Amino acid sequence: MEEYAKRVHDPYFQPQIAASTTGSGSSMASRVWVPGPVIVGAGPSGLAAAACLKNHGVPVLILERSCCIASLWKMKTYDRLCLHLPKQFCQLPLLPFPKDFPTYPTKQQFLAYLEGYARKFDLKPVFNTVVVRAEYDGGCEVWRVKTKMVEYVCRWVIVATGENAEEVVPKIEGMNEFIGPILHTSSYKSGDCFENKKVLVVGCGNSGMEVCLDLCNYNAHPSLVVRDSLHVLPQEMLGRSTFGLSMWLLKWFPIRVVDRILLFASHFMIGDTDRLGLNRPKLGPLELKNISGKTPVLDVGTLAKIRSGDIKVYPGIKKLACNTVEFVDGRMEKFDAIILATGYRSNVTTWLKDTNDLFSKKDGFPTKPFPEGWKGECGLYAIGFTKRGLLGTSIEAARIAEDIARQWTTDTKHFKSFRHQPL
Repeated sequence: MEEYAKRVHDPYFQPQIAASTTGSGSSMASRVWVPGPVIVGAGPSGLAAAACLKNHGVPVLILERSCCIASLWKMKTYDRLCLHLPKQFCQLPLLPFPKDFPTYPTKQQFLAYLEGYARKFDLKPVFNTVVVRAEYDGGCEVWRVKTKMVEYVCRWVIVATGENAEEVVPKIEGMNEFIGPILHTSSYKSGDCFENKKVLVVGCGNSGMEVCLDLCNYNAHPSLVVRDSLHVLPQEMLGRSTFGLSMWLLKWFPIRVVDRILLFASHFMIGDTDRLGLNRPKLGPLELKNISGKTPVLDVGTLAKIRSGDIKVYPGIKKLACNTVEFVDGRMEKFDAIILATGYRSNVTTWLKDTNDLFSKKDGFPTKPFPEGWKGECGLYAIGFTKRGLLGTSIEAARIAEDIARQWTTDTKHFKSFRHQPL
């Protein structure tokens, strides 16, 4: 067991460990004791938690179902994507972005930053490893994290699979009858293959709005489905990022006053969005974000295309048929393709069997709102579910590392007597 505990952190020995568990009848061969926490997920959240823990001298094991770190960013985002917030609000703990990076780093620059982050803190996830089940063993007071070949036994589990683990694909009447392609934004790279085609984008969040803009740049003819009310704000106000200005104003004024300031400035800069078919909610953008987690759209040029008529706005879809879309207001239009910018969901409930009330069984998100949703019972932690972006991730990573580091010495001493008991 001591040998396994050492080798499990060395990628060179991973194939040997996997091979030793396949076809073996020994229960000892299929179980690996992990002295530190097991982190499920090697996205920005998992990397941040691991770096902070290693900075406290706590070893970690990161399990990642994909073949690389930040697989969502690397494989499921469009080419023109840039960070929507300034880089100082998106950096992970202990390592700022390079000074020569622009204010809003590109997708490629952000991935390069994450690769450098993993190298700096010597983070070596075990890739292509799907966690099929994780449950707490109250008798031994340990967590059992099971993959297809190995069962990892540990004292702490950190859930870092995040808000965007699985695509949300809505069921629309007639989807099987539509003859054109229907794809989720996770499969969209650029508008290159949609030149001169009529494309319907379903969903009006930041991704949907930016995909429409990208389609325009490739001479496609996009339309946007807007089912709900939403806040659209300029990406920058008064020479500062809207997010940074909001954070500064919140130091001095209540959230409702800040919302009024933002909406007044937005109306002055981008006009009345209701006239474009983009109706604003009754609650202000920051208050709505706090209550529901719904993020305001930061405009990077899409509104100008809507005003010019290059992007048309439609209400919800009633049904599809052949190459025709019927909308809830009775209008019918022909389209060549449909892109679903309908977001993602958590997958925690499919593999975590003992949530200890940390996660909701309904949607797989923490039951307590930020900043209280990072810690559960029996050594269970959550990171990356705050709906507050990378800034929220950094806050939680530091808290989790500090909490586990306080237990580390005591629990390590306890394991010296525990390790000879059968697992």
